Amino acid sequence: MEEYFVKRPLKRPPVHPGEILREDVLKNLGLSVSEAAKRLGVSRQQLHRILACTHPITTEMALRIGKFAGNGPGLWLRMQQAYDLWYTEQKFADVLSKIKTSATTSCNS
Repeated sequence: MEEYFVKRPLKRPPVHPGEILREDVLKNLGLSVSEAAKRLGVSRQQLHRILACTHPITTEMALRIGKFAGNGPGLWLRMQQAYDLWYTEQKFADVLSKIKTSATTSCNS
């Protein structure tokens, strides 16, 4: 499976990777949360929190899901990063608007 990159800026919030896992991966495989958790080697509660979009995909979980789904951990980490970055940008929009961008300088070593 080929990986893809998300183009920024997004006008709408990115989908939580747990929703993709729940709606696309597990549904298409016909797996219950319990069975998927067993195959991933995690607790049902831990997986349920991710599927409910209340907890992030960690590096460890990305490795597990990437192996399980056969598409590698990078895709899952990028989806989580895009999700986190979008919501944090929204939260700190006022603060960020007050920060001036400094001119870039090259470092000569």
